[in-house]
Amino acid sequence: MAAALQVLLRLARTPLHPFLWGGPVARLASSMALAEQARQLFESAVGAVLPGPMLHRTLSLDPGGRQLKVRDRSFQLKQNLYLVGFGKAVLGMAAAAEELLGQHLVQGVISIPKGIRAAMEHAGKQEMLLKPHSRVQVFEGAEDNLPDRDALRAALAIRQLAEGLTADDLLLVLISGGGSALLPAPIPPVTLEEKQTLTKLLAARGATIQELNTIRKTLSQLKGGGLAQAAYPAQVVSLILSDVVGDPVEVIASGPTVASSHSVQDCLHILNRYGLRAALPRSVKTVLSRADSDPHGPHTCGHVLNVIIGSNVLALAEAQRQAEALGYQAVVLSAAMQGDVKSVAQFYGLLAHVARTRLTPSMAGASVEEDAQLHELAAELQIPDLQLEEALETMARGRGPVCLLAGGEPTVQLQGSGKGGRNQELALRVGAEFRRWPLGPIDVLFLSGGTDGQDGPTEAAGAWVTPELASQAAAEGLDMATFLAHNDSHTFFCRLQGGVHLLHTGMTGTNVMDTHLLFLRPR
Repeated sequence: MAAALQVLLRLARTPLHPFLWGGPVARLASSMALAEQARQLFESAVGAVLPGPMLHRTLSLDPGGRQLKVRDRSFQLKQNLYLVGFGKAVLGMAAAAEELLGQHLVQGVISIPKGIRAAMEHAGKQEMLLKPHSRVQVFEGAEDNLPDRDALRAALAIRQLAEGLTADDLLLVLISGGGSALLPAPIPPVTLEEKQTLTKLLAARGATIQELNTIRKTLSQLKGGGLAQAAYPAQVVSLILSDVVGDPVEVIASGPTVASSHSVQDCLHILNRYGLRAALPRSVKTVLSRADSDPHGPHTCGHVLNVIIGSNVLALAEAQRQAEALGYQAVVLSAAMQGDVKSVAQFYGLLAHVARTRLTPSMAGASVEEDAQLHELAAELQIPDLQLEEALETMARGRGPVCLLAGGEPTVQLQGSGKGGRNQELALRVGAEFRRWPLGPIDVLFLSGGTDGQDGPTEAAGAWVTPELASQAAAEGLDMATFLAHNDSHTFFCRLQGGVHLLHTGMTGTNVMDTHLLFLRPR
């Protein structure tokens, strides 16, 4: 990208082409420059939440090596320390823990995504890899973030280790996004395939991560506090890298070390909402009826310390600092963007239009109706702590380049059989929204990327778009509406201009949801 950018800038500024400056070539060069800055900010956000630094900020050994300090708590070490983990970032977390704990670590088992070790080796990320003769056993599974037989074997090995612990032992649990798919242990007689089918149906109908995890917990041996229960009476310390809006520990990876607060009635309500109650397999009905009459009641987790060590908030804070260093007025809108991807895209498209009137006062302002529509959209999305007014006031006051940042996890209701992910779908939909609104003499760019480096079952982390997207697509005979109707955003971006709009980072070794960047720069 950098080489192409230099060529475009030279061409646009050369005296032989004065008519191009301010024209199509210059706008393309400007877009590429913005895209490069967007990539830098995205990578800085990811860098702020890499497993090693976060774990070292949380854990330490006392000088004598006899106590493990977890923030303000201390735990005695006497050849009694065990480790389990599951999630997209857990390989790097385990490597950092192994480096810190050394010979204190007796045994460990981790469940990580298929192919992640090879990806880290290929990328030369040695800090993300365990030592050659590690005491930590590694299972790889959950290809394309779906539970499978390999992940099931890992979950059973983790349960076996936990159940063998005593009151003198300490279990360190490493949890990150993707952990739910990597810890499948359905309660018999429910099979892995039945549980997976139910989860797929719910996801395809737009169920939120919270709703999916409520179902998973009720049907699982280890989720919803089940792992903590298996490890009792050992002490349990969970270090959690959050990939869920608001960082609720009971939701992240379906809360294996947190007592579930949900009832069978909550499950039935969710199943009714998405029209699936009548189609439940008999095995699922059996487990739900047992749970409703469990004489032991819900699990308790008084022997557990749960600690959030990293989140989307930290990632956005670092990207904001980097944006300010580049000369932008940077405002974090929210770390909790959620809701249907169509509505989120409408919000960003209209926000760019309304923002344009603040940045270019000579232009006609947004109508009262458009302003009200933006606030109505924000209210419908129910985004916690949305800093919309701060963002609009900053633009009206500063008259300079602005970068708006957000994080979260919109949902996509699948209607087609195309290939894509929520970040590429959101970017494509925002590009379509830009076509609806006149944006005037400002450069605009929107980027959406998954911090784990993998957006859906694709090799891209996400994509970026500008208001020229619709005309670029039309010039290449690509109908945006058709690709959107088939949820085929990845195919669209691969075909458009040789895939230049795709964001490729490789698997990052971390996971704190998605990052959205909206750049607005007066020409």
